Amino acid sequence: MIKKSLLFFVSVLVIISIMISFSACSQKKKAFGNEDDIYVISDTASYYALEPALLTVFNKIVYTPQPENLFNLKRFNYDSFEKQKNKKNVLIICPLYTGSELSKYVESILDDKVIDLVMKDSAFFFTKKDLWAKDQLVMIVTGKSDEVIAKNLLQYSENLLYAFQKASDERLFNSLYNPKYEKKDIEAKLLKDYGWLIYVQADFQLAMNKPKENFVWLRRSPDTDMERWIFVHWIDNADPLLLNGDSILSIRNKVTEKYYRTADDSTWVEISEDNRSSKEVNFNGYYAIMTQGLWRFKDNSGGGPFISYTFYDEKSKRLYMIDGSIYAPKYYKKRLIHQIDVLLQSFKPGHKVDKDKAEDILSYYE
Repeated sequence: MIKKSLLFFVSVLVIISIMISFSACSQKKKAFGNEDDIYVISDTASYYALEPALLTVFNKIVYTPQPENLFNLKRFNYDSFEKQKNKKNVLIICPLYTGSELSKYVESILDDKVIDLVMKDSAFFFTKKDLWAKDQLVMIVTGKSDEVIAKNLLQYSENLLYAFQKASDERLFNSLYNPKYEKKDIEAKLLKDYGWLIYVQADFQLAMNKPKENFVWLRRSPDTDMERWIFVHWIDNADPLLLNGDSILSIRNKVTEKYYRTADDSTWVEISEDNRSSKEVNFNGYYAIMTQGLWRFKDNSGGGPFISYTFYDEKSKRLYMIDGSIYAPKYYKKRLIHQIDVLLQSFKPGHKVDKDKAEDILSYYE
């Protein structure tokens, strides 16, 4: 596995040097298209052979609670290639040496060393940012046959999906981040008082601040039909063994039962047992457990999606839980939870914050 991963890495470096020659020297225009659309360039017969694997990788269903596709695939033939070069997400996929124009194109941009790796099944996908447009991700997937490509798609599905998700997260953060509308006074208070930092958009309020309980609630558009909630909870001198799925669910339910309650105190938020998942992830360099699913009021009067990251910080001996939820019963919520996810990923313990940035933020402390 280590050897194969290394070959994948080497081949990516090789193709990057090749693909740069295809970039225009003039100023590139910004890529456009929906964040969740992937424009697939492939031959018809090859696409039908690969479609089941592609759908398994990219058309995963997320429940908000409405079922929504994580990504939508839009296929085009090679003769439409030029029209798709300005899209945000482009996937070129075909086997080598089929004689098709697309196959010949892919062969033309791979040097002999890369082709040799592909034919030995030691590499099969390559990515390049900003190839034909700004904020774009282009991925080439190839192999010696459709069968081999399909096998690799399924085997390395997490890698493929992560590449497009990461590119989408970066684009979304750049669109959300605006220093002009950043609430640096709230950020400064949180950094000064609690030793951690999270990006606070202008339309978020510090809805609840409980120093003794190590709980902070940031809330957007309260008492409307499109609310967004973020809370940060931490446990001092925590046992690292708390970083497990069962403990995380228990901690979150205890926190929301205490603080996420209706105005009349008649019901509260808890995790629904439906469509819940947990997995190990890298959260800004930390080993973390990401928990996703649906929350609901105890009396089933409402609900929505949530996403949560929990990790242990060795330096501060703290267990952090950074959590985001959506309450928007009239709307599809995939894009809203994606926005919340990106904001959560701005979280850093104080000792991880760049010194100059920390000084700038703290200058707003009141």
